[in-house]
Amino acid sequence: MSDSDAPPPVPEPGRITRRHTGDLTSWSRWMPGLRTLGRYKMAWLQHDIVAGLVLTTMLVPVGIAYAVASGVPGIYGLYATIVPLLAYALFGPSRILVLGPDSSLAAVILAVVLPLSGGDPHRAIALAGMMAIVSGTVCILAGIARLGFVTELLSKPIRYGYMNGIALTVLISQLPKFFGFSIETDGPLRNLWAIATSVMDGKTNWTTFMIGAATVAVILLLKDKKRVPGILIAVAGATVAVGVLDLAAHDVAVLGSLPQGLPAFAIPWISSADIVPVLIGGCAVALVSFADTSVLSRVYAARTQTYVDPNQEMVGLGVANLAGGLFQGFPISSSSSRTPVAEAAGARTQLTGVVGALAVALLLLFAPDLLKNLPTSALAAVVIASAIGLIEVADLRRIYRIQRWEFWLSIVCTAGVAVFGAIEGIGLAIVIAVIEFLWDAWRPYSAVLGRAKGIQGYHDITRYPDAHLIPGLVLFRWDAPLFFANAELFHDRVLDAVATSPTPVRWLVVAAEPVTSVDVTSADMLAELDETLNAAGITFCVAEMKDPVKDKLKRFGLFERFGEAAFFPTLGVAVSSYLKVHPEDWKEGQGEGRE
Repeated sequence: MSDSDAPPPVPEPGRITRRHTGDLTSWSRWMPGLRTLGRYKMAWLQHDIVAGLVLTTMLVPVGIAYAVASGVPGIYGLYATIVPLLAYALFGPSRILVLGPDSSLAAVILAVVLPLSGGDPHRAIALAGMMAIVSGTVCILAGIARLGFVTELLSKPIRYGYMNGIALTVLISQLPKFFGFSIETDGPLRNLWAIATSVMDGKTNWTTFMIGAATVAVILLLKDKKRVPGILIAVAGATVAVGVLDLAAHDVAVLGSLPQGLPAFAIPWISSADIVPVLIGGCAVALVSFADTSVLSRVYAARTQTYVDPNQEMVGLGVANLAGGLFQGFPISSSSSRTPVAEAAGARTQLTGVVGALAVALLLLFAPDLLKNLPTSALAAVVIASAIGLIEVADLRRIYRIQRWEFWLSIVCTAGVAVFGAIEGIGLAIVIAVIEFLWDAWRPYSAVLGRAKGIQGYHDITRYPDAHLIPGLVLFRWDAPLFFANAELFHDRVLDAVATSPTPVRWLVVAAEPVTSVDVTSADMLAELDETLNAAGITFCVAEMKDPVKDKLKRFGLFERFGEAAFFPTLGVAVSSYLKVHPEDWKEGQGEGRE
């Protein structure tokens, strides 16, 4: 392969290319696609066109399947594919990412659309379209405000938990179509009971079930063969079988003819009574879609050793959702199944997505009847196979071995989605994430430090029981920021350390290197603690405090209160200063412990 045929350049080993962010008002900053177009090499064109055509074989059946799973007619899955791919090609920072309808969002969309639409397809797409607009607006504003870090607040076990819950919810929602009957939907667990009851009552259409089962089997068997279009083979086989055997005449439900034409601009008007649930659903979609997109984007950025700005990623995703919502689409996300197909087919840039979008558009213009015999059980099979792929088991086993409480957090999140529904379950995941985040800072580790023989520095006396304590001196380490939730605990643990000292205490030195922040509540607590210690004849000192934290103490008036002499650059200097003021019987070799 010549240099001109090579994919976009990969930087030399040991270096990572960070894309130029430029002036926030420049067009190239907000539309990375223009920058890529300006550097485009004609040798890439063949690869992008071929990859785009290969990608199309997945975009069509998957788009239709996820639309049906989201509670809207299948044609809108193609509308939600065309416009967002074009928008992301211009505004998205990743060269390889493929966006479109996704199984991870289906349960969230369905949870809003199904109870509010009352079975009216026009109202369903209006609700779903407005969710896309809300989601897109939230993502754009968050990206402009540089809030791309927010999804990092969800730990991996919690992400696994709610995604496993969503996967189970999606899987359960597709089982009635898979078995060939319908049920009244009333939550995942109740739906599962209704499905089991219907199967036992003999309502299963076995022809429909066999088509669905065969489709799932083919997809799963060919799943790991990147260059083999397993979904296309499975769906095409099911469609041909239904057409040739005329199974539609034997109560096998099929997709039917698609409306001819392209998506049109349309504002999805909803009633005032629907605003709150749509706003909540749209925000939930924004969270889930960006969490998925940011993870997938980072994976492919790492493969090519390039940098993708998470804030621009949020803007690109937001614009794609906003455009989709205004052109008869519904919320979309990145795809962990279609992106690898584009990569394996040789995609070089986002022109691959543009080619895929144009190919889908041509299908709607010139061959809308091509999929009229596509059985709905095959569409359900596509979604079920995708939902199975979402379920994480292997890494949860690893988490169970190394940290069981995080494993059980993940299980609680899964149960929350399964019991309460997708949106409520995501809310529960966020609450658990906040509690998990606060817990480590609320009840952090602390230690009294001593000098361990033969080891440089000062160390936790519970880990080194033979460590020597300097008479009259308590070295206390606090492993967290100081803020309102842990201020009283810090106060109590310091006094406990003083009370349990084997000798009367003259100085208390806080090893403050892990303290990254101090708020007003904890500052007032430090003033009270200083008064208490002073009343007992104990000098309060601080060592290794970072300058930004020290600046806060100056604003709070604590720096003047303690005096500059109370702050030491290291514990070694603090110990040396103490021994100069209070000489003790301190054996050679236990000495200053300089660090």
